Amino acid sequence: MEVKGTAVESIPLFVKEKFGERYEEWLNSLPPKSREIMTKPILAAIWYPLEEAFIIPTLKICELFYNGDLRGAWEAGRFSADFALRGIYKVFVKIGSPGFIIDRASIIFSNYYRPSKMEVVERGKNRAVLHITEFGKPHIVVEYRIAGWCERALEISGCKDVKFTITKSLTRGDKYTEIVGEWR
Repeated sequence: MEVKGTAVESIPLFVKEKFGERYEEWLNSLPPKSREIMTKPILAAIWYPLEEAFIIPTLKICELFYNGDLRGAWEAGRFSADFALRGIYKVFVKIGSPGFIIDRASIIFSNYYRPSKMEVVERGKNRAVLHITEFGKPHIVVEYRIAGWCERALEISGCKDVKFTITKSLTRGDKYTEIVGEWR
């Protein structure tokens, strides 16, 4: 299972921005392969091993800065949306409808993780339901990061009271991961 560098590059930036004085502690907590990825330039177009480049560093964020709470993965996903949707992309997000953004998120998903598949199974004026039906190596921190990313993307677009919830999970043995979003 692999993850695109565009999803990886926000991880060390998140730690530096939110927990700068503890960045070295975080780096030193990583196993050698993960530490090597995080200390070298992360190239947006390169595919990296999901476990070493994404899961382990995110788990360490949860462990060190959130007392083991998966909220750390959610917050890292929100940060990733801010990082990814800057510049010209921010304009498209701000003028796009929530449905447009949700549709794009499901299309982009397979460009960030391989093999993977996400589909929009319900989309209304103030609600969307996403299903991750294929993911080579499901992991809860990935699900939390994706939900956090979606939540923040809709906030950037101007939606209010945005709330995303993971109601089913491949990691818990469900047939798919279900992420439900609601907003006004």
